[in-house]
Order: sequence, then structure tokens, then C-alpha cells
Amino acid sequence: MQFTADNIYHVYNRGNNSQRIFFYRTNYIYFIRKIRESLLPECEILAYCLMPNHYHLLIKPNAQGCEQRSPSGQTAASRPNTPALQSLSHKIGNLQSSYTRAIQKQEGIKGSLFQQKTKAKLLELNAWPGMNTAAICMHYIHQNPLKASLVNRMEDWEYSSFPDYAQLRNGTLCNQKLAFEVMGLSSETFTLDSYAVMRDDVLEKVLF
Repeated sequence: MQFTADNIYHVYNRGNNSQRIFFYRTNYIYFIRKIRESLLPECEILAYCLMPNHYHLLIKPNAQGCEQRSPSGQTAASRPNTPALQSLSHKIGNLQSSYTRAIQKQEGIKGSLFQQKTKAKLLELNAWPGMNTAAICMHYIHQNPLKASLVNRMEDWEYSSFPDYAQLRNGTLCNQKLAFEVMGLSSETFTLDSYAVMRDDVLEKVLF
């Protein structure tokens, strides 16, 4: 993963061989807490959704998150001969590694929990005329539980930022003010806009 400050990225990964990664409510809550602790200093979280076997994040990295660091966490300047990794990439890797260890202990399993490569797709906001790709991505992320028939309404999926944006919960993980500004969305029409059907060919071009 390579990030540039102030751009917007769709970050996602799934269970190795599509295996389940969240087993109980406590697992989802633990992962969300780890996102807050590990990633918020490195980026703004604009949206998220945790699914039984994968997760999605919509993020805007800051300068600290894009700083090159050695695997030990030191700045690249202090360790010039050590291979460097961006701080945000390092933190995402640590998030997944620490969560994997917790699940291995919980389930009594060994081996990789996540797929080897976490994807980070740059959303080029003006790439498609008449389309705000960040807004499309946010709606796509929030629609995941509905499309998977896990709930009948997006409002009912607890492990997503949708209830926050729909003003049903006072969540603080996402920078909602920034998200509305960047995506040109209205809080008054957000729920209605979120339920709009998006064509698969548009999603394929914009998000993957």
C-alpha cells in the first residue's frame, strides 16, 4: 500500500480463502476499537463496514500517516539502511496482525487470518464526469450488509458507520463533517441517497 496525504482511499481485505474473521459481537467491537487506536492518528476515517469475512474502510491519510518508517516504527531518517514502510501501512499491518493473534487464541487456530495483501484503491474524485467516486464508495460500503441479506435495512447493521450518518447513533470514529464536505452529500437526504441502486459496471470501474 502506498498513500499520498489528503487523497481518499478505499481500503479493504478479507479472510484468507474467504474464511470468517468475525465470530462474535465482541470481535467486531474489538476490531473497531483497534481501528480507533491504531489508525486515527494516521488518517481520517470517513466510513467503515465490518462484514463476517471482510472489512471496508474509506480513509483520508494525513502527513504523519504517509511518513516513511522502518519496520520497528522509527523514522526512515533515523534508520537509513533499513527498508522503510509508510506509517499508515505499518499501522494497518499491525492492526491485522494483533487482531489475528487474538482470534487464533480465541478459536484455537493457526495460520493466516487475512489475505496476504490489503488493497488500497485511490479514489480519483474527478475521474468520472458527474460522479463523486468517494460518495459512490461510501454508499457501496454501507450497502454491503443489505446486499448480503444480513439485514433488511442498513440501519440495522451495527458494525458500520451508516447508523452514525443516518443520525441514529452518536458515533465519533468517522469525521462526518469532512465526509459531507468532500462527498457533496446532504445530511437531510443521506439515507435516501444511500439506498439508491448502483450499477455493477460503475462500481467495478470506480472502486476496484
